[in-house]
Amino acid sequence: MPSDRPGGERTHGPFRSEPGTLLEHVSVAVFGIDDDGLVCHWGPGARDLFGYEPAAVLSKPGALLFADESGGVSASCERMLERGRAEGYWRAGLTARHRDGTAFACGFRVFPVAGAGAGSVVMGLASRSDELDRVKTNLAFLDALFETCPIGLVMLDPELRYVHLNQALADMDGLPIEAHLGRRTDEVMITSDAGAYARMLRAVAGGGRPVVGALVGLRTAGHPDRDQVRSVSFFPLSQAAGTRPGVGGLMVDVTDREQAILEATAGRRRLALLDRAASRIGTTLDVGRTARELVDTAMPDFCDGVVVEVVEWRDETERIDPDLPLVTRRIASGTVLPPPAPELVGGVDTVTYPAGSVIHDMLRTGRPISADVDAEFVARTVPLESRARLLAESGLACIVIAPLIARDTVQGIAMFGRSAARPAFTQDDLSLAGELASRAAICLDNARLYSRVTDIALTLQRALLPSALATSPYVEAAHRYVPGSKITEVGGDWYDVIDLPGGLVALVVGDVMGHGVPAAASMGRLRITTKALARYAPEPDQLLTRLDECAHEAGIELATCLCLVYDPETGRARVACAGHPPPLLLHPDGRVETIDGNVGVPLGVGGFPYTAIEVELPEDAVLALYTDGLVEARGRDIEAGLDALRAELGRAPEPLEAIADRILATLLPDPPADDTVLLLARVRRVPPGERPDAG
Repeated sequence: MPSDRPGGERTHGPFRSEPGTLLEHVSVAVFGIDDDGLVCHWGPGARDLFGYEPAAVLSKPGALLFADESGGVSASCERMLERGRAEGYWRAGLTARHRDGTAFACGFRVFPVAGAGAGSVVMGLASRSDELDRVKTNLAFLDALFETCPIGLVMLDPELRYVHLNQALADMDGLPIEAHLGRRTDEVMITSDAGAYARMLRAVAGGGRPVVGALVGLRTAGHPDRDQVRSVSFFPLSQAAGTRPGVGGLMVDVTDREQAILEATAGRRRLALLDRAASRIGTTLDVGRTARELVDTAMPDFCDGVVVEVVEWRDETERIDPDLPLVTRRIASGTVLPPPAPELVGGVDTVTYPAGSVIHDMLRTGRPISADVDAEFVARTVPLESRARLLAESGLACIVIAPLIARDTVQGIAMFGRSAARPAFTQDDLSLAGELASRAAICLDNARLYSRVTDIALTLQRALLPSALATSPYVEAAHRYVPGSKITEVGGDWYDVIDLPGGLVALVVGDVMGHGVPAAASMGRLRITTKALARYAPEPDQLLTRLDECAHEAGIELATCLCLVYDPETGRARVACAGHPPPLLLHPDGRVETIDGNVGVPLGVGGFPYTAIEVELPEDAVLALYTDGLVEARGRDIEAGLDALRAELGRAPEPLEAIADRILATLLPDPPADDTVLLLARVRRVPPGERPDAG
């Protein structure tokens, strides 16, 4: 809305007023009369013209406003209402009556508007004839405007919901009258003005000053791809039956006249779309999700359908050959069009484009191109008759094809389609499609490279973890390894069960700090080294000392490890720790004990001795060894995680495999934030008179 500066200079925000409009020169009364002939709406101008406060006239016969009123009946009023409903817009000069009893010549212009239910309201605009005589030119223009470019008339309740409107406004919005009623204005009129239009309406609804001739750029829910500029006037409006005041308004479509505002609105909309793309595309390093984000960003503001495909290159260095077919893999798609469009965009995984297709034209230039979906396009690009029929019946009328280029290599293509109900793609749209595709291409390439590295690390890690654990008649083991989500990459968690001479059994868990291929490789070196050293240094403190020396020599700077050696003949275990979480012991009576000892420093630090503690393990006791991924989580203290693990371990006895599954299902988030190892072992003693296997 305009604001005044010293010297008469005016500034313009999202709206500006048109100079010299009719309402600036003539006091206009706005009122409404319902099907029963009773006044149901009363504007501030009507109070000034007729002398009635809203409480004195609302729900009273409209005949009170006319000089020929007698007993609540007026031939002039009945004629005005009849002609207004019949003709849609009717104007005439009639003799009105002021509340003080004086009669005066008055010009009336009336319109029917629809509302909820079967009833309707005739809205009237009235001004004194002597004032109208001073602005005959403007009035003649107004009458011509009604005949060639109908004015939209609207009434809103205090919450800015549609109460009444005429057919002219419904046509402007591209929605039937019934689709407006009860909805808020921001559900129908879509503006890109940071809420300025809504704030203006709320100010008027709150009893503020009327707004005259403000210009606003918008789109509507019925025409989501058509930019419009409207000249709008709004004023407070009292209503019948003691309801709160609402808002009355008039709107004129001045799109052609205000092309500059239209272009600015379109520019803001393009910037808003790019801003959404920057924030929404590439939120993860997952190829499929990144492609889906491009689809969701582009629809429905930019287009009616999107597909994203990656090129199945045998060698990324090869160049496109227009004489050879091109094979792509469709990784994301979507459409807002009805069937069969969903089947067209989502019904295939692999697509083969024949030599010389429109796709080849785009790839040769490396720039977005647009194409009409006509017979030539279908013949060149869609050789399968079934797919060609789907395309013809889908409702798509034009398509923009943009390359997904990263590291100077075509990674794939993105196609954006519009139906015939929307404007064809412009040159600006081609540039916008190219920018969207460029943003997505970088994110897709990063995700693809990351997936490749992650797959290598996962393969390496799984190859280095034990495929089968050592077995012992005195130790029953259940083990789980859960890799972290792709957000955190592969970690360096590991575990093992090792048979030792004299029937001893070693349980080992470890965690190399870091992620990715280096962590997986370091983990493998430590696990293999541990297994080799254990036979020659079965004491857990000695084993950790030698393992620390090996880690230091190998450049492994930080790794934790827990080693427990169990003797089934004595039922005793020796435990040594290198910076690792302590093991838990489940007694046969359900009591859970933490085996605390000297924590020790992590492997690779060097120069610090390790010590072992000795504990006695009851028959059928269960040991739980684990890595920190099981008990640490974002937003949860490690002690809380340990308490939860103790609680789950101490529940009703079950087979070890069932216990392991239950613990992971209860404690791990979905997806898991870090790699996790859980090793459960139920221990038994050697029966009297029997000796364990000497190994």
